[in-house]
Amino acid sequence: MNGYMGFIGVSTEQSSIMSIFPVWAKILDLPTRTLIGHDLPIGATALEYVRLVEQIRDDPHHVGALVTTHKMGLYAATNNLFDELDDFSTLCGELSSISKRAGRLIGHAKDPLTAGLAAREFLPDDHFARTGGHVICLGAGGAGAALTWYLAERTDTPALIVVTDTAQSRLDHLRAVHVRRGTRQGLIRYVLVDDDQVTHDVLDAAPAHSLVVNASGLGKDRPGSPVPDGTPFPHGAYIWEFNYRGTLEFLAQATAQADAAQLTVVDGWRYFIHGWSQVIAEVFNIDLTEDRITQLSEAALIVR
Repeated sequence: MNGYMGFIGVSTEQSSIMSIFPVWAKILDLPTRTLIGHDLPIGATALEYVRLVEQIRDDPHHVGALVTTHKMGLYAATNNLFDELDDFSTLCGELSSISKRAGRLIGHAKDPLTAGLAAREFLPDDHFARTGGHVICLGAGGAGAALTWYLAERTDTPALIVVTDTAQSRLDHLRAVHVRRGTRQGLIRYVLVDDDQVTHDVLDAAPAHSLVVNASGLGKDRPGSPVPDGTPFPHGAYIWEFNYRGTLEFLAQATAQADAAQLTVVDGWRYFIHGWSQVIAEVFNIDLTEDRITQLSEAALIVR
């Protein structure tokens, strides 16, 4: 096959996947070794999204694409171009995977699955029932929607999930997603951050052993952290930085407190592995076993 897979992001050349993909393609015996980046600025226009999706749809050599950063904007502008969308995509209003089947353009939102796969690797199955910890999700965009979706379906559901964001519109959108899904009332609290003190107070009120997640995007495509400098994390907390590259200020803040506060600090590497492997499996219509994912992860670490 003379074709290629796409990667829709902001600065795709900086991603490790550009060197990892050819190695994975060989391991998985994919029909192409080529990954091409489609860079769009944060805040891209609807026309830019439409033109890109039309390009992917109409190019017979373009087998599909993974979407980062632009998941919600791309869905809003182009959902009518797709022949099929999965439930996560329509309910969350986002796209992370574009694939083709028999001339049909198909969209998926894989992040809830990805978040669950990554979380189960470090968070014990009985963590919230055993410790009484809550969840603080810093960011109400697509990553926050995916994480809260997974947590609401988890058998060991936390007693409270607090989602913060600097935009009321994103909080309102996420609330609407949870209403449509039928998420239990009272499980999720939505907090507008209009001052640094708000985030400080949210973390201060969180019980020990809570899960604190940077789902804001800060520290990757844009420098910064959603947590004000000097803010203590809950004792014994799990601190999860969704990013694996970038300035990673949030990760540095957590690492600096790790010993004193007995934190478990996790970066976004395995989230990255699961995110890419699940979309590749969808685009190329292949099954992935746990052993194969482990093989992909080990190979990625060598070429990272």
